[in-house]
Amino acid sequence: MYIADQMWVAIDCLVFGYDVQEEKLKVLLFKRKVEPFSGQWSLIGGLVNYDEDLYASAERVLKEFTGLKGVFLEQLQTYGKADRDPGGRVISILFWSLIKLDQLFKDIAKAHGAKWFDIDQLPEMVLDHCQMVENGKEKLRFQAKNAPLGFELLPENFTMPQLLQLYQAIYGQQLDDRNFRKKILSTKLLIKQDFKDKSTSKKGAYFYQFDKEKYQELRKKGYHIEFTLK
Repeated sequence: MYIADQMWVAIDCLVFGYDVQEEKLKVLLFKRKVEPFSGQWSLIGGLVNYDEDLYASAERVLKEFTGLKGVFLEQLQTYGKADRDPGGRVISILFWSLIKLDQLFKDIAKAHGAKWFDIDQLPEMVLDHCQMVENGKEKLRFQAKNAPLGFELLPENFTMPQLLQLYQAIYGQQLDDRNFRKKILSTKLLIKQDFKDKSTSKKGAYFYQFDKEKYQELRKKGYHIEFTLK
C-alpha cells in the first residue's frame, strides 16, 4: 500500500441509491475504522494496494466495507491537496456509483455497519468528503441534462410520475410536470406499456420501460435538455 516517501493513494466510493418507495436519493456512509477520525462518518474508502488497478481497488473496497458487488462504478475526480489528510500525504481518487436501492441492498449495508442517509440530511463527514458529495451531485445533475438517467435506479416498469420524482430528487427542486413529460417523450427513450399502476388513483398511470438500444445510443451520443422549474 506504500506508494512513495510518505505518500499513499486512496479510493473513496460515493454510492448514490434511489429508494423508489420513499422517493428519495440517498448516500451510503460508514463509520471510519482507522485514525485519524476513527468512529466518524465517512464515504466508503481504503488504500490502493501496490499491484492493484484503480477500478479493481474500488470494487474491492466497496465489497469489503459494504458487501456490495457488481454495481455501476465510474471514476469521478481526484483530490490531492497536500494538507487534506492530517494522517499523512494521501491522494484520493473518487469513484461514484448509482444503484436501485431495495431491501436487499439495505440489509447488506446494515450487516457491514454501513448506513443510508437522505441526501439532504447527511451527518458531518471527515476530511473533504462533503465536497466529494457536492461534486457527485453536480455530476448527477449534469448527467440528467445531457444523457439518459434512470436505468440503474428504477424498476423495469415505472410510471411517468416515478421518473419525474427521480429527476426532482436529483435536482433537489420541483419540476414542471407537463414540460418534463414533453421533453422526456421527445427523446424516444420510453416504451409505453398497455397496463397501468392504479395503486394511487382510480384512473391510474401508464407504465413505461426504457428502450434499451435507444438508451445506450443516447448514453454514448448524449443530448441536452433543460427542464423547467415550478
